[in-house]
Amino acid sequence: MASAMKIVIFLLTLVTIGMIFGSLLQLAFIRNLEDSYGSTFPSFRRSLGSQNGNQLPPVISGWGNDKEAAILRIGYVKPEIISWSPRIIVFHNFLSAEECDYLRAVAKPRLKVSTVVDAKTGKGIKSNVRTSSGMFLNHEERKYPMVHAIEKRIATYSQVPIENGELIQVLRYEPNQFYRPHHDYFSDTFNLKRGGQRVATMLMYLTDNVEGGETFFPLAGSEECSCGGKMVKGLCVKPNKGDAVLFWSMGLDGQSDPSSIHGGCEVLSGEKWSATKWMRQKATS
Repeated sequence: MASAMKIVIFLLTLVTIGMIFGSLLQLAFIRNLEDSYGSTFPSFRRSLGSQNGNQLPPVISGWGNDKEAAILRIGYVKPEIISWSPRIIVFHNFLSAEECDYLRAVAKPRLKVSTVVDAKTGKGIKSNVRTSSGMFLNHEERKYPMVHAIEKRIATYSQVPIENGELIQVLRYEPNQFYRPHHDYFSDTFNLKRGGQRVATMLMYLTDNVEGGETFFPLAGSEECSCGGKMVKGLCVKPNKGDAVLFWSMGLDGQSDPSSIHGGCEVLSGEKWSATKWMRQKATS
């Protein structure tokens, strides 16, 4: 009996040491990524230059000490308007590979089953319309150099002030997971008290090698597209690492736009990671 107890204690000790060691490795990885955002963004530029084996365009290699150009990825982000009604813009290469990996590393230990907003109470509740897992960055993390750079980039390209944005949410969709079509604007009054209505969403993709997992806009266009392996009417955006989709939940008339309904198609293989930034009419804090 005593020997069996010693074996159990020994195994528990090994597991505990392994967990601590794994946590330290992850913290070191995150710290290295944060440190790379130095005064001249050296590793940031290196990571951009090595993406897909391509060299940086001349304007990028000439960033020098221009922090603003590095933060905004001037000359590297490529906008593509894919729909005017609803208004949808795809920003290719919006995030660097380094930024994508950083957001995933920060989020992974804190993932929980995703919720949806209850229209009656405004609180998050579990629902079978959304089967991902996710977490929100906190207010302190919002000040970190890499997160702040992403926040500033979102504000610049969307022309919505940083202070009007909610905290970034990071999501993971595993095979067979999805998010049924929905609107990002609120149908309850509880959530309107802080910042007013949601006007736009920036959805950023953090991984490649995903089959399925498209972002689907059923009321955008009249063509067919592949959504989780099925052909459907509407517009589908494939999740490519570093790309971002900006779409507007509010029309030019200042009213919520029903045609902005969208969903996350079923993931067939791989893991789809994304980061979402919702933007409001007024400051959220």
